[in-house]
Amino acid sequence: MTTTEVGAPAPAPDRSPPPRRRAWLGGAWWLLPPLVMALLGGWLLAQPRSLWYDELFTAEMAPLPVGRLFDAVVSGEGLLPYLRDAPPSYNGPYYAVAHVWLLVTGLSPDEWGLRLLSVVAAVAAVAVLTRAVGRLAGTGVAVAAGLVAATNPFVVQYAAEARGYSIALLGTALAALGLARWLDGRPRSLLLYGAGVAAAGLAHWFAVPVAAGFAVAAAVLRGRRARPVVAATALGAGPALALVATAVANGVGASGAEWIAGVGLAVPVQLFQSWSGAWTPLVVATGLAGAVGLLWPAAGGRDARVVAAAWVGVPVVAVTAVELVRPVYVDRYLLPALLGLPVLVALAARAWRPVAVVLLGTVLATSLWATAREVRLGPKEDVRGAVAAVARAHRPGEPVVAAARWDALGVDHYTRREHRSLVADVVLPPAPVPAAATVWVVRRSRDGVKGDREKLAALDQELTGRGMQVVEERRFEGRYAGVLVQRWERAPAPT
Repeated sequence: MTTTEVGAPAPAPDRSPPPRRRAWLGGAWWLLPPLVMALLGGWLLAQPRSLWYDELFTAEMAPLPVGRLFDAVVSGEGLLPYLRDAPPSYNGPYYAVAHVWLLVTGLSPDEWGLRLLSVVAAVAAVAVLTRAVGRLAGTGVAVAAGLVAATNPFVVQYAAEARGYSIALLGTALAALGLARWLDGRPRSLLLYGAGVAAAGLAHWFAVPVAAGFAVAAAVLRGRRARPVVAATALGAGPALALVATAVANGVGASGAEWIAGVGLAVPVQLFQSWSGAWTPLVVATGLAGAVGLLWPAAGGRDARVVAAAWVGVPVVAVTAVELVRPVYVDRYLLPALLGLPVLVALAARAWRPVAVVLLGTVLATSLWATAREVRLGPKEDVRGAVAAVARAHRPGEPVVAAARWDALGVDHYTRREHRSLVADVVLPPAPVPAAATVWVVRRSRDGVKGDREKLAALDQELTGRGMQVVEERRFEGRYAGVLVQRWERAPAPT
């Protein structure tokens, strides 16, 4: 026991900072959502799924030199012999990023190497989104919004796809963080905002309407003082708009979009269905929570509500308006716009707490269930399985024919990378089919565009005209399309 002498000064209070571990834990609240995104994205990444058509195009473009990609974007010329009418164009910047990624990491342009880039970008996007919402509405809403985004089946699905969607999400989240900091009185944050807008637009130009939504939100919240935001939006969107103008100028324009079917005024409904995995419990819970977050005055956070509403609303209205003129709607193209929805859902937790917390918990639980169901589904197209089946039964000298350009991409990729014994016998359109007693045909079971349907019919007529018939057929199921492997042989002579 110690004593203090009478009249001695009192000991100074301990002003030393708290232990580093405690401070780190206290400031690491925003790490939970990206950790969840990493776990779910990694789980999906670990599934042995074949690349599908769009991803196969990435696998062929990403290894090419950046200069060659740039020349193809400017000229509008395709880089694959059987896809001369499909240049890199709008996705050229993403292929350049994927090229650098492969160069730096040393990974191969396969299911793991390409999809890992998307998962990393998605994890970063959720982390930045959480920080942005923290600026707008506080820690609790930020963590809730990040978790809603990280567990959503639509987000997770495209977080592990070898396309530019995750990078578009990251750019959008960076723009949101820059806007949130600007609303908080930090004018220099417009540099971050503009860079995010540019990155998102170059990753996918459908992110440009999201930037327009941010500009509208800034104008609603700050009036004339928002003019710098409008200017930064225009500058940031410039590169993406220049990319679109280049595609129009070189004649690419809407080529490759023939498959898009018009949905008219149903855009909002179909988009919400995609976000919710078309699962009724998640549709209802998300709809109720989002409505409470948007409309209930007790939810507070005016800045967050206005930004989130414009984030989703402006792009959806814009695409719906264009859809009335010509078909443009594809649900995944609007994924960056849907990042505003978790903010509205999270704001519901600040409204009527007993009910709102139950709603939020229901959204998270049903999202996890829907995401788990998504992970358990098979590939979109099982071209890899089809080519492997051919390789097991094929004999040298038997032609392996890709029926149309849709099929050529997968057959070309997987024979060169996994079944090189087939390469000498592969026949890609428009090459003629050599005469042989046995011909293998790999074809999609879903109709493609008109030219592909004509090619399929012509191939069948040609082989039938040679006196051949299908003696064996195997179907490899996929969520987007099945893949058929057919073995054609000469019909026996009549006796």
